[in-house]
Amino acid sequence: MKTLYEGKTKNLLRDEATGESYLLFKDSATGENGMFDPGYNTVGGSVSGKGKIGLEVSAYFFELMEKNGIPTHFLGADIEKGLMKVRSVSVPPLEFVLRYFTAGSMCRRFTLASGIAFDPPYLEVTLKDDAQGDPLISERLCLMKGFLQPGDYDRSLALLVKVGAVLRSELAKLNLRLLDFKIELGFDENRNIVIADEITPDIWRVQDEAGNIPNQIDCAKMILERIRA
Repeated sequence: MKTLYEGKTKNLLRDEATGESYLLFKDSATGENGMFDPGYNTVGGSVSGKGKIGLEVSAYFFELMEKNGIPTHFLGADIEKGLMKVRSVSVPPLEFVLRYFTAGSMCRRFTLASGIAFDPPYLEVTLKDDAQGDPLISERLCLMKGFLQPGDYDRSLALLVKVGAVLRSELAKLNLRLLDFKIELGFDENRNIVIADEITPDIWRVQDEAGNIPNQIDCAKMILERIRA
């Protein structure tokens, strides 16, 4: 396997013999100074077994999206090896964010109390750039920088809303309220949009029955127990 890209929580690998692409889920987690939070763009530490748990959860939600007619890059998973087989797609350096309630960075950026509901959901697109703190980016700048083509921005946001509806409904069945989430989107050779990267607690915030917001480590373990039950 050749490492094509090394990320904070996953590596992109290519099998040079077959040309197949894989994501290796690592045990690292985003956060700061030992505190875990999916909203941070730095590594806060490592937890043994996190990668395999995240892969199993991600596989579950990718399969759920496919069942609901939402295309993804997911092709299969080898849980023991921590590998997810994926379709090769072009992924722009963007994150598509949907918020049902104020939380995290939005509260810090705009001095808002947490827990304020958005109806309809609040949509954002951010530039995936750690050095700049993942700033918000407009459609015009996405076009100017060549990240997207005309029409891609609106199509991406429409898909984001569909993903949110499926994700919110499924998490509600697990007695969890979805607050916000972010996804990465990729484009195949025909410019069809698919969900890329992962669908795990590393990309969302939820509230449990007691109103607590579990970190991504505890949330992944909780969800895995519930989907296996």
